[in-house]
Amino acid sequence: MASSKVYLFDEIAKHNKSKDCWLIISGKTDNLSLAWKTGVGSGLSVPPFLIDMKNNANVYDVTSFMDDHPGGDEVLLSSTGKDATNDFEDVGHSDDARELMEKYVIGEADVTTVPTKRLYVAPGLGGTNPKDEKPGFLIKILQIIVPLLILGLALAVRTYTKKE
Repeated sequence: MASSKVYLFDEIAKHNKSKDCWLIISGKTDNLSLAWKTGVGSGLSVPPFLIDMKNNANVYDVTSFMDDHPGGDEVLLSSTGKDATNDFEDVGHSDDARELMEKYVIGEADVTTVPTKRLYVAPGLGGTNPKDEKPGFLIKILQIIVPLLILGLALAVRTYTKKE
């Protein structure tokens, strides 16, 4: 791991753009197999598969990997602002992909600050920032004004070129 810094969820959730993207992925699969290999749970009344292994969720800065991700950057962006472990595991990544992940680890997430549920955010939208909404507002205005100008121009040309 590159660093053992612990990040709060609110800090991680701010990194939800294609130019700045962080993900939280728990090491629960590796920890579960490690628990069986090392005998964690032996002597305990609770079997090892019932122990919560999500207490070490890594934080990955995947910004430099956005363009290279085989599923596209939208897949990564849709996994921001939440624990992306299920998204990662559901795809069935190869061992090579899991090894590649290690170079993007920047620390650990404080799992006590990570919400268990999150509202759906469409891919590519991420969080909203008032500074990011200004270009969108301009585009909406242009989408209204340009057709009206074209319609006005067409009516003017028709009126002035009309033969009487």
